[in-house]
Amino acid sequence: MSAIPAAVQPRLAERPSATSRFGVFAFGLFSYAVFFIAFTYAIGFVGNWVVPKSIDSGTPGPLIPSLLINGALLLAFVVQHTIMARPAFKRWWTRIVPRSMERSIFVLLASSILLLMYWQWRPLPEVVWHTTHPALVWGLSLLSLLGYGIVLYSSFLINHFDLFGLRQVWLALRARTYGPVGFRLTGIYKLVRHPLMLGFLIAFWSTPTMTVGHLFFAIMTTAYIFFGTHVEERDLVAEHGADYLDYRRRVRGLVPLPRRARQRA
Repeated sequence: MSAIPAAVQPRLAERPSATSRFGVFAFGLFSYAVFFIAFTYAIGFVGNWVVPKSIDSGTPGPLIPSLLINGALLLAFVVQHTIMARPAFKRWWTRIVPRSMERSIFVLLASSILLLMYWQWRPLPEVVWHTTHPALVWGLSLLSLLGYGIVLYSSFLINHFDLFGLRQVWLALRARTYGPVGFRLTGIYKLVRHPLMLGFLIAFWSTPTMTVGHLFFAIMTTAYIFFGTHVEERDLVAEHGADYLDYRRRVRGLVPLPRRARQRA
């Protein structure tokens, strides 16, 4: 007969072993590594810099099939993001997978879809606009890089490691209980509510050479950003209530207008 009281046995059985906690942590590290590759490759992919396969490289195909394939690749990303980010899905999903792995699985799937998109993207290199003036070429290129910088800066303001699942698996490794970061108003979040999405918009639209394929990518991602922020706002209002409603009244969503204009929003 076990010397451990019966009331204690279930709690001990539910506690993950050190091996399983390390496995969760290793999975989180792997997911973050895939994200890092996907994010850094995105800079070269959209900007046509350095990487072997970019948004305008490769052999062009027929317009309509290419648009359908590219649209399907982008739609796969949108569907995965939209569904897996919803609180109701998370509640259901964490009945199946460990709560500490939920964010890392989300990150891994999103990053994998991006890598698939880079690989299978069909170029449409017909030029919509183009500039050769050195100041404009450098200026637009630097503006695009600034956009990615805003994305990273914004992610660290709200806790970069929580956003991409590392905080969750680190706490699991240490057998500590996870708690949400919470709503924090700091830095650029005092100017716009969605600076991370603003950074992507700047990055995707700032280019000295806009092709049909790049324009399609920019339009589709912009449409998703507006849709995604609208859906996210509903979740934030439900989670934070009056605090977020007050924040939304005071601060614009994507365009950092002067304070006087924000007060009338």
